[in-house]
Amino acid sequence: MQKNSKRNNNLRVSDIELNSVDAEKAINESQNNFVELLPLEVTFKIFSQLDIQSLCRASVTCRSWNYTIRNSDSLWKPHCLTVRAVCQREIDDDLENGYSWRVILLRNYQKSKVKHEWLSGRYSNIRSPISLPEKIMCPMDADTWGEILEAELERVEKY
Repeated sequence: MQKNSKRNNNLRVSDIELNSVDAEKAINESQNNFVELLPLEVTFKIFSQLDIQSLCRASVTCRSWNYTIRNSDSLWKPHCLTVRAVCQREIDDDLENGYSWRVILLRNYQKSKVKHEWLSGRYSNIRSPISLPEKIMCPMDADTWGEILEAELERVEKY
């Protein structure tokens, strides 16, 4: 009976030590997490200075950063407006459908990059689908392909 009691006491002591180590670790992590320490306005100002890729990377740093970045439409709006220069119709449609700026950016970012490449004439000399760089292509709707085709026809008429 005493052996069991002694073993249980040892378990309790080690549990307490583990809990205190975990608590100390959590305190240290919290002290290093400016999102939890700074006023929200300052945190938003810092995050607003990040480009899209850095903002996405920051969002996977920890839960509190993810929550702050994911739920702050004001951080995503400027990036969306930049993408809108290439995908105005798509972004305006998404806004009408009530999507958040973050979701709009997720839906249109890759498309804007591909569409920009097409509209700038990067793929004008491609003669077959085999020649297309598959890894950067993405699905596009008929209206987008219509815009690209019009740009290609204008380019051909100039020459």
